[in-house]
Amino acid sequence: MKTKEELLREGGYRYNYIRLVYLNRADRKVFSVDWLDDHSEEELAAELNSRNDTGDWQIYSSGVVSESVRTAFLAEIDGRPAAR
Repeated sequence: MKTKEELLREGGYRYNYIRLVYLNRADRKVFSVDWLDDHSEEELAAELNSRNDTGDWQIYSSGVVSESVRTAFLAEIDGRPAAR
């Protein structure tokens, strides 16, 4: 089995050093470092291969992400100012 980093790199994911996440704008998926630490390579591969039919960003995190943090983060990665 490939390492998590290899799977992410091959899937077109880039690391965001500020937010400690791997993200792929085309797939609209974000994996936090804590989620990656808590899940196996097999689980990661399954999520990487799952379809995102909603078009919304899918955020994989082991912790609870508050709505305000989610909104600010999504505005940041979509290149839009956050709503106030």
